[in-house]
Amino acid sequence: MSHKASDSLNPNQAKAVRTTEGRVLVLAGAGSGKTKVLTHRAAFLIQEKGIPPSKILGLTFTNKAAAEMRKRLSGLIGATSAEQVTLSTFHSFCLRILREDIHRLGFTDAFSIYDESDIERMVTGIAKDILGTEKQIPSLAPTMALIAKARSQGKLFLKEGMEPNWHDEFANEVLKRLGQSMRAYNALDFDSMLFFTKQLFEECPDILEKWQDRFSYVMIDEYQDTSPVQYQITELLTRKSGNLCVVGDDDQSIYGWRGAHLKNILDFQYTHRITLDQNYRSTNHILKSANALIAGNTMRHEKNLWSGFGDGDPLEVFVAPDEMMEAEAIAHRIIKLKELKGFAFRDIAILYRSNALSRIMEKALLKHMYVTPGGVKRGIPYEIVGGTEFYERREIKDLLAYLKAIVNEKDAEALLRIINYPRRGVGDESLDRITAFSRKEKLPLMELLKKTAAGEVSLDLSNQALAGVKQFLHILEDVQGKLKEGSVAQGVEFLIERIRLKAAIDLEVKSQKGQDFKWENVQEFVSSIQEFEEEHAGEESSSLLKKFVGDLSLKNNLARFEGKDSGQTDAVQLMTFHSSKGLEFKACFLMGVEDHIVPHEKSVLDVGVEEERRLLYVAITRAMRNLTISMAKERKRLGKQAVSRPSRFLFEIPKEYLKTTKWDEV
Repeated sequence: MSHKASDSLNPNQAKAVRTTEGRVLVLAGAGSGKTKVLTHRAAFLIQEKGIPPSKILGLTFTNKAAAEMRKRLSGLIGATSAEQVTLSTFHSFCLRILREDIHRLGFTDAFSIYDESDIERMVTGIAKDILGTEKQIPSLAPTMALIAKARSQGKLFLKEGMEPNWHDEFANEVLKRLGQSMRAYNALDFDSMLFFTKQLFEECPDILEKWQDRFSYVMIDEYQDTSPVQYQITELLTRKSGNLCVVGDDDQSIYGWRGAHLKNILDFQYTHRITLDQNYRSTNHILKSANALIAGNTMRHEKNLWSGFGDGDPLEVFVAPDEMMEAEAIAHRIIKLKELKGFAFRDIAILYRSNALSRIMEKALLKHMYVTPGGVKRGIPYEIVGGTEFYERREIKDLLAYLKAIVNEKDAEALLRIINYPRRGVGDESLDRITAFSRKEKLPLMELLKKTAAGEVSLDLSNQALAGVKQFLHILEDVQGKLKEGSVAQGVEFLIERIRLKAAIDLEVKSQKGQDFKWENVQEFVSSIQEFEEEHAGEESSSLLKKFVGDLSLKNNLARFEGKDSGQTDAVQLMTFHSSKGLEFKACFLMGVEDHIVPHEKSVLDVGVEEERRLLYVAITRAMRNLTISMAKERKRLGKQAVSRPSRFLFEIPKEYLKTTKWDEV
């Protein structure tokens, strides 16, 4: 590593970079330069210790973080060496392992990757099967929560060793059948990708050793967000070399609801522990407020953030009469900040605990009038971070389902999504008959469809439905034939034409604008395939299609963790506290900081309150220069106006760091 590069590190960062052997815990406070430490550490291993780049593995939680690390590493050691370092998300890494070795567990490498909605549909079908009904059933949210918890822990059963109640037994049966169905469909989802990687490592010592030998040094970013099964994979992978560096901040652990296990970072057995407490983002008034707040948590590694930016302005706090006036007051203050401090709209963020709070804020921003050099303007530009991702749009998911069905004909979820899209006469009643027969006779869906079309099985379908099934099978055969002849993009263009997708969109969507939007998305999808083919020139169409579908399914799943990039246009950024993690803004407004909102009314347990405190801590530490906290005296709850109280967390911040203003004082 060059002298110039190492000079830019503070003493604790330099220590974290140079401490390479054994189990290293780096506690990286908010804004303390953890990405810099990780990339400099990789560069140090390569340039100073002579470690081959291919022997280094860096695991992150988002594609964006992995891409940023690679970009910075390229700047330190050059693109050629940086490309040889494995930097990926946990799930991408597991996908790579499974593509090589999943056949040892009875799957093929053409497996489909299911998203949350696919799993929910499967669980609903399984629950109906267990309960012996085809009618509407009550909400399965509690069952889904239990199943998600078990799977994130790498378990096949719930509450092992305890006396189960009826619901636990029901959830266990659902979990068991879900595993059986996914195996039958040759399908995995986010959770099972991790579970089967762990299973491979535990049951196949030769595979574990192969992967252990590939990587001598493993680094993990955002370690506080790891689940029990991710912890187990990491421990197995690094058992041979013993070189594991984990970087994270227990004070920013806010994903307990999706399986993150705080104990992973709190109980990490380390040979070296280094704390990064110098913040490079915020003024000290903001940091001292955050430090005071988080000190209220008992389950944490102690650390106190500080910066060289001086005290800065105190945190502004105001209470408005109601939620509409609170939103209007925020809009006024945004224009004032722009005028007095010269901030661009993109430098400003409005953060809230729950998405439900955004509607009233959007309304206030849309109608706000303000003076500009060009005259009076109406409407402050804004964008909501975390909108619908491209690959989540229906027309794209439909096309992707066709490709999934072609790659993996066992994929029942993909088949059910498209068998009647565009409409071809296979209605809900016909689908119910088909799926009920498939479940009862344990006959794979594609096999049943083929037998039905050939007259070998009678399901008493109408002539129209039977014709629709035959047409559907012909389409899949035709597209498969086309894919063998030409490129994947040509095959997809043929599919779009064969199913008359343009006509289907025009029939479904009434407005010309909506039709154009969807059709542009379809064309963009074809372009994405062409780009993929250019990147993988020389590979045959069948393996290319398999890879495209797998990579895309994985990216699509990761999108729900990442959201979209903020600040692309000059607009105020609106987002939840959760979505704000990892971002920074010159000015932040935290709205609705009231009891029942933050802490959320459902977080009644002490552990829940601690996670809520961490969530507010994350929100506070997004602000670089200005931070405003607001609340309303009254807010509509369940359709009725109710009195609100300031969040209990506000009373944990010393008064000298706060400045109370009148809501209408601008």
